[in-house]
Amino acid sequence: MSGKPRMKGRGSTIAPANRFEQTHREDDFEQLAPDEPVAGDTNLPTQYLPDDSQTIVVENDSPDIGFRYSVNCYRGCSHGCSYCYARPGHEYLGLNAGIDFESKIFVKHRAPELFRAWLARDRWVPETIMFSGVTDCYQPAERRYRLTRGCLEVACEARQPIGMVTKNALVVRDVDVLAEMAAHRTTLVSISITTLDAELARTMEPRTSSPEARLRAIRELTDAGIPTTVLVAPIIPGLNDTEVPAILQAAAEAGALKASFVLLRLPLTVRPVFLDWLVRTQPLRAARVEALIRSTRGGELSDGKFGSRMRGKGPYAEQIGATFRVFAAKHGLDRPTPELDASQFRPPRAASGQRRFF
Repeated sequence: MSGKPRMKGRGSTIAPANRFEQTHREDDFEQLAPDEPVAGDTNLPTQYLPDDSQTIVVENDSPDIGFRYSVNCYRGCSHGCSYCYARPGHEYLGLNAGIDFESKIFVKHRAPELFRAWLARDRWVPETIMFSGVTDCYQPAERRYRLTRGCLEVACEARQPIGMVTKNALVVRDVDVLAEMAAHRTTLVSISITTLDAELARTMEPRTSSPEARLRAIRELTDAGIPTTVLVAPIIPGLNDTEVPAILQAAAEAGALKASFVLLRLPLTVRPVFLDWLVRTQPLRAARVEALIRSTRGGELSDGKFGSRMRGKGPYAEQIGATFRVFAAKHGLDRPTPELDASQFRPPRAASGQRRFF
């Protein structure tokens, strides 16, 4: 037995130092006997904590992101993806980007109410709002709290255009609302698929849907008339990049309209979490994977520059991009997606029931 804790169903077993804190606790297991049990070798329960945010819509101006506004009903994500770029956000809460991020989930219980108030504002000029701009809107917490569904019901009432990205097949639970929105051309769903290898997915993304379930979700959404695309993200050099042709073929056969990709990014405290996961779960490939990642980032593990941070640079990154484009074209996944229609927007009735004067 290793002297390091093994937490079932978690992508991270470490608590990297919070860059905003002056003190940090380090676990030291070297003094333990090889067969001595370690605290943490059992299931770590997920805690759901209240988030009293007073607004639900966030605005960004990044030129690398194709949306201006986003909604996130949860902070943290129990999917536990080792590579998740949202992990450093937990440091603003005095927590860590490792195990805290996936076991301490903050829930915005008033999300539908706040979303209704936002859309009812006189100054709101309707344009597409993205669900899951940061953490997954269909993470396991959604099964219990149904906040994403509540927000969708508000959007459906207002005919507010909504884009969505998720890697959880739970999205099909809301096919009734999404189908009604699709009939008014006000929704587009993107399913994220990183691998078709169920075992790799289980270790890399431990608490989300299997690759088979995600492909099934694409099929069910498409059959219901909901425009659906596939996002291959992240592509990890040396780990899942060779799967791109197979993923695109499977997505096309399931009915996806278009495909896009993002190269692995390891900003800030995502780096130690991912590298720890890589050595722990892929020991024979770890050195090569890290070397290939660096080859796409100018020798570094991450690149924060606009224009290159999503795609990388160098011969290996160019090869990944070229392969993706060739097979996307082959399978008809390079077509433009339907434009969402904001012209039908009608402000929702305020939670108080007060009607507008004009």
